[in-house]
This record gives sequence, C-alpha cells and structure tokens, in this order.
Amino acid sequence: MLKRILWIVILCLAFSLPASAKVQEKAFTITPMIGGHSFEGNLNLDDSLLWGIALGYNLTDQWALEGVFTQTNADGEHGASDADILTYRIDALYHLWSGKALVPYLAAGIGAISTDYNHGDDHDHLLLNYGAGIKYFILDDLIALRGDVRHLLDFPEPDNSLQYSIGLTFQLGKPTPAPAPVEEKAPEPAATPLDSDGDGIIDEQDNCPATPAGIAVDSNGCPLDTDGDGVYDYQDKCTGTPAGVAVDSNGCPFDTDGDGIYDYRDKCPDTQAGVAVNSNGCPIDTDGDTVYDYLDKCPGTPSGVPVDAQGCPAALILHINFGHDSSSISSAYDHEIAKAAQCINAYPGELVYIDGHTDSDGKTIYNQTLSVKRATAVKNRLVELFNIPAERMEARGFGEDKPVASNDTATGKAQNRRVEVACGAQ
Repeated sequence: MLKRILWIVILCLAFSLPASAKVQEKAFTITPMIGGHSFEGNLNLDDSLLWGIALGYNLTDQWALEGVFTQTNADGEHGASDADILTYRIDALYHLWSGKALVPYLAAGIGAISTDYNHGDDHDHLLLNYGAGIKYFILDDLIALRGDVRHLLDFPEPDNSLQYSIGLTFQLGKPTPAPAPVEEKAPEPAATPLDSDGDGIIDEQDNCPATPAGIAVDSNGCPLDTDGDGVYDYQDKCTGTPAGVAVDSNGCPFDTDGDGIYDYRDKCPDTQAGVAVNSNGCPIDTDGDTVYDYLDKCPGTPSGVPVDAQGCPAALILHINFGHDSSSISSAYDHEIAKAAQCINAYPGELVYIDGHTDSDGKTIYNQTLSVKRATAVKNRLVELFNIPAERMEARGFGEDKPVASNDTATGKAQNRRVEVACGAQ
C-alpha cells in the first residue's frame, strides 16, 4: 500500500512545476521520513514500516551529502523471530534539475546495518546502498516534499532489501541573495580643491597646512611621528623611542648624568661626569667587590676577599662563638673556617696573620694567652680541613686590647671574643 502512495505522490509532483523554488547551495537540510522496508525471502521477515531522519548539507546546487538513520521493527515470517533493524548511512546526492521546483536525484552511499533478532543472533554488517528520489518544493526554497527508493546490500552475505520512503525536506541557512546593483549617476565635475602645502591633503581637511615640501604626512596632513613622542619624524633624531618615555626637542630620551645611557634605562642616574659606566648606566666594578673602579684604590682584589670602603682588603672577622674562657671550635663553625681558607688562597705566597681577641673578663695576662690559643686553634683547623701550609700563617694574640664592642654587656663581650684573618691586608 505504501509503495502505491509513494508512486502516486511522485507522479503528482511531476505535473505541477513552479519555477521559483530550487536547491540552494550551502544550505543545510533536515528530512523526517516514513516508509516501508521489504526483505528478500531468505531473511524470513515481513515487509514492515520504517521511520527515519536525514541531515544534509548542499555542497553546491547539484551535489549534497546526507547522514541518514532509519529504524524498522519487522515481524518474523512463518513463525520466525521478529527483528529490530537500524541503518546508519552517509550518502551522496546528485540533483539532476537543481534550478527547478521539481528536482530528481540519484543517490549512493555506505554505512552499517544492525539487526537485533528477538529470539536469535544479532549482527552488525557493512551496508552499501544506491537509489533515486525526487524533491518537490512547495514553499519557496524552504520546504519540499520528498520521495525516495533505495536498494540495500548487506555484506558479507550479501542480503538484499528495499527501502522506500516519503518525507518533508526543510532547507535551512540558505545564502542571502546579493542586492541588485544600483545604478549611480555620474557626479558633476567639481572645482579643484586647494592644497596650499602640496602634501596631497586638501586644505579643508589638512590639520597641518604649513608642512614643509617633501615631508611624508598622515591622513590628516601632519608629518609622521612614528614613535608617538610628539616630535615629527623629520625632526626626530631618535625615531625608535619606546612609548611613554620623556624626550627632548630632538626626540631623544633624557640622559641627566650625561653618561650615554638614557634615564629610562639608567639604574644609576646620578653617576659623576666622566666616570665609565656599564650598559645599565652604573660605574664599572672590575673586581666585583662592590666598590666602583673610580673609587677603588685596590682594583685587583680577588673574588671573595672582604674590602673596606676604598676597595682594599680588610681583616676578615670569623663569626665563631667562643665560650667564656675557651678556645675550642665546634664543627658548626667550619663554614667560617672555609671563608678564611678562601681568603688566604686568594693571596698565594703571602704571609697571613691570624689574630685572636678576648673580652675584658679575667686578668690581662691570662687573656693575652687565651687570645693566642684562639688564633692557634683557627690556624690548626685551616691546616686540618683545607691543607693550608702552617708556615703561611702566623697566630697572634691581642688579649683584651682591641675591643670592637663595649665590654659592659654580654652581647658586646661575645663580639670581642673573636678571631680576625688579615689576608692581603698587612
């Protein structure tokens, strides 16, 4: 019965052909459909109703791609098992009369078919299909009646079946037609506008009407200012100044101390005149002792040697917390001994004095002896841990004679119980 209805619809469409509707290039389509599914005899299934939906895209007004899904709930024939049949297809459509309201088409595609028997085996197979159909547009380019017939080949057997369907195709997202060209009347000749400075910008639009001849200008008739610093390029001696940097009348950043490094890059903007600087605008410190060369009276001080304000080696004070009335050194202070070794090795061949000191507690003579013991303990530790030759070092004691802090407090006394290493500072 459904086959007859399908062919009646197709024949009716063939006899009424409005001229305006057609397949639209680059439009999307959606087609809900119903129909029938006929099976060859060995499948033992009755002809059954199907439903489905197709989503498509018109690549051109002739070629289209569609993804199609159908479902058939088929009754078994002669007591055989019923089956639910799903098909999934990707089809290519070729429209024969793409510019008409009645559009026949050919179709072919590939996909899969899934058969689920209610009382038997299930299987998923490769599916090939081919067929033909017709579209008849009933509402401009938006809606078309559609009839379709497909021969399905189920591999690997292969099994044959036939699907026939009718549906409505909705054509969406069609391109907006180009507006009709507007005929423009030729303008009447106008008087030649005045361009006083000859820069190509007429005076009534020129914001800088007195620009010198030959100078490149912008759309407002003003000389170019590429870096936006307020100085025109033809006057700018520093055309690449970064945005936001203050400049002088020549367009160059300020250099307040005159060291050749612009202020916006100068990390030492108050350098004295004539002093050599590095790329950051700071005076050079060749030996890296934090005293600039122009102030450094000992510019070759080895790395790691403590220096005074003039850049010359200063006595290295070892921060060893000697106990009261003690000259023993805990291994916790080996890092201080290591600093002394580094300082001594920076001056190979020179005699190094190791000077011990005490606080004012106890008798003067006893403190003198104790200070020598503390200096000797440091000397022995340098020999033991860092192989400093003993003959390169002389241990001396000054007792309580050279305090560096007040002996009236416990903190001051702890500072006075110290050892100084005079490497390079005789």
